[in-house]
Formats: sequence, C-alpha cells, structure tokens
Amino acid sequence: NQIWASFTFVLGVLIVFRTNQAYSRYWEGATLLLQVRGEWLNATSSLIAFCTSEDSLRDDVLRFQHRLVRLMSMLYCAALQNVALVSDEQMELIDFEGLDPSSIQYLKNSGERCDVLLHWIRRLVVEGMATGVIPVPP
Repeated sequence: NQIWASFTFVLGVLIVFRTNQAYSRYWEGATLLLQVRGEWLNATSSLIAFCTSEDSLRDDVLRFQHRLVRLMSMLYCAALQNVALVSDEQMELIDFEGLDPSSIQYLKNSGERCDVLLHWIRRLVVEGMATGVIPVPP
C-alpha cells in the first residue's frame, strides 16, 4: 500500500511538472509570434511612411506599397507555415499580384521560403531607394 501511494505521488508530480512545462512553452511561442507580427508590422508601416509624396512618382509609390504589403503577407504566412501543424492551403495571404509565375513557382519549391521572401523585400527596398520612391539616406 505504501509503494502504491508513493508511486501515485511521484506520477502526479511528474504530470503536473510536464503540464506546466508545456503550458509555459505554448505561451512563450504565442508571445514570440505576436512579437514577430508586431515587429514586421512596424517595419512595413515605417517603409510606407517613408515613401515620397512627389506626384511624379505616385504610380511607383503605389506599386511599391502594394508589393511590399503582399510580400510581408507572404512572409508572415511562410513563418506560420514553419511552426504550424496544418496544411499550407489553410493559411491565408493577400494575393500574388506583382509577382511573375516563375517567382511564385520558385517560392513554392524553395525549402527556405522566409529567407527568399526576406531577400525579395530587401531588394524591393533597395530598388525603392534607388528610384526615389523611398527618399531616405542609407
């Protein structure tokens, strides 16, 4: 009887410990995902705010902003796909407008979608700076 009580006590302590660990890990992951979302939203907002207000570049600015928001949407979707246990088709994003079919296919076949998207976003920003869409010094 004493052995059974000891076994039950130890098993209960282990179950409670493991449950607390799982709960802590869940909330840490949820907090980090929200932090990433906030940081990327802040970066996107800043890039949109830095765009020029010159009328001659209005079309270029709109094209830049739309492409930036779509790429950031894809980046967040790709990041969620890395950590989620659901199929890729259940994740939503804005659309693929502004990307050619070969780029979309390359992204689908890439093993590191987040890295590819980050590179495309950096390239978009550099091009925006070179064309005067983002008139800020480097």
